[in-house]
Amino acid sequence: MSHPPLTRALFDEVMVPNYAPAAMVPVRGEGSRLWDQEGRDYIDFAGGIAVSVLGHAHPKLVAALTEQAHKLWHVSNVLTNEPALKLARRLCELTFAQRVFFANSGAEANEAALKLARKFAADHAGPDRSDKREIIAFTQSFHGRTLFTVTVGGQPKYTEGFEPLPPGITHVPFNDLTAFAEAISDRTCAVILEPVQGEGGVTCATPEFLHGVRELCDRHRALLVFDEVQCGNGRTGHLYAYMGYGVTPDILTTAKGLGGGFPISAMLTTSTIATSLNVGSHGTTYGGNPLGCAVAGAALELLADPELLAGVRRKHEAFMAGLHRINGRFRLFRDLRGKGLLLGCELTEAWHGRSREFIKAALDEGLLVLVAGPDVIRLAPALIVPDELIEEGLRRFERAIARLACQSAPAGEELAHAAR
Repeated sequence: MSHPPLTRALFDEVMVPNYAPAAMVPVRGEGSRLWDQEGRDYIDFAGGIAVSVLGHAHPKLVAALTEQAHKLWHVSNVLTNEPALKLARRLCELTFAQRVFFANSGAEANEAALKLARKFAADHAGPDRSDKREIIAFTQSFHGRTLFTVTVGGQPKYTEGFEPLPPGITHVPFNDLTAFAEAISDRTCAVILEPVQGEGGVTCATPEFLHGVRELCDRHRALLVFDEVQCGNGRTGHLYAYMGYGVTPDILTTAKGLGGGFPISAMLTTSTIATSLNVGSHGTTYGGNPLGCAVAGAALELLADPELLAGVRRKHEAFMAGLHRINGRFRLFRDLRGKGLLLGCELTEAWHGRSREFIKAALDEGLLVLVAGPDVIRLAPALIVPDELIEEGLRRFERAIARLACQSAPAGEELAHAAR
C-alpha cells in the first residue's frame, strides 16, 4: 500500500489541532543548524524551546544513547538501574540535593514537587495546622500543562475551559516582594517560582526579591520550589540559576536541557523533605529509564564544565551587543533582557501583539526564533552555538526585521530606520 508524502498538510489530517506548526518540516539537525525536506538550512535560535542545549545530534549524546540502546531500555521502577543511580549521584554532587526523583517532562517534575510539598505539610504541620495546604505562585509563570500545574501557572489563558480547577492556589505579582509578604501566611505550604520566567516573557527575578522570598518562606515554614525546567542546565551561565543568585531552594525541578533533547526530568530535594514521598505515595512508569538517564548523564558532564558555562556568559554579551545594534537601527524593542542564553526582546507599544509575525519573518530568512507571549521574541539557542553562527543568525534576524518593518510597520519612524 502506497502512502502520500509526509508533508505539513498531513498534520491537519491526522493530528489533534492543539498545535499550529510552521510550513517547513525539519528532517535533520547538526549542531545549531537544521535542514528541511527541501534541503534548506536554518540556524536554530529556538533550541526546541530551550531543550537542545548541546545542539542537534551531539556526538557524545548519540554515543551514550547508542551504547545504552544495546544494553537495556526499560525495567520500570520495581527495579533500579545503573544509569539512573549514576545520574542521581552526580546531580547530588553538583547541587544542594540529597535525593532525586526522575520523571519524563517538566510538568511531571513540577507535579511531583507540588505533591511533595503538600504531603510534607500534612506530615509535619501538626493537627492544629491542617489548613497548611496553600500554594503561592506568580503571575505570568508557567509550570506545565497537567491540570494541577497549569492551574499553578499564572496565565489564565491556559486554564480557560478546563474548570473546575484545583483549589488552594494563590497568585501574586512577580518581583513584588510587598505583595508576596501580604499573601504568605502560616497556611502556605509551598511557594513555586521560576528564577527567570521563560514562557511568561523572559523576566528575571531580582536578587532582592528572591532573597526576600527565601526569608519569608523560612519564617512561615513554607517550602521554596524553584522551577528551573527552562532556565536550568547551564542556560543562565550557571549550572542552575539559583547558584547565580545565591538563594537555595528546598525543591528544584529540572527538565528540557537535562537530556539534551531526550525526554527526561528530575525533582531534586533534601533527604529530610524526601521522606514524605514514602513507598507507593507517588510514581511514574518511564521516569528514570536507562536510556534517558544514560543520555542525561553524558549531557550533565558537558554542561557542568566551567569553560562551557563561562562560554554561555560570553555568548550572552555577543548576543546582546548584536541585538542592541539591530535595535539602534529599527527601534522596535522597548527592552532587551535575559540571562545567559535565554533572551527576550520586548516589542514597543506600536508592535504589541505581533511577536508571532517575527517568527514567520525569521523563518523565511532561515532562522528559528520563539515568542514569549504576544509582545516578546525569545531566543534560546544551543549553549555551544559557534560565534560565527551567532553573527550569521543575527544578520538573518536583522533582514527579517527589515522586511517586516518595510511591509507592515506604522508609517514614519520605523520605515525611516528600515531604509538606513
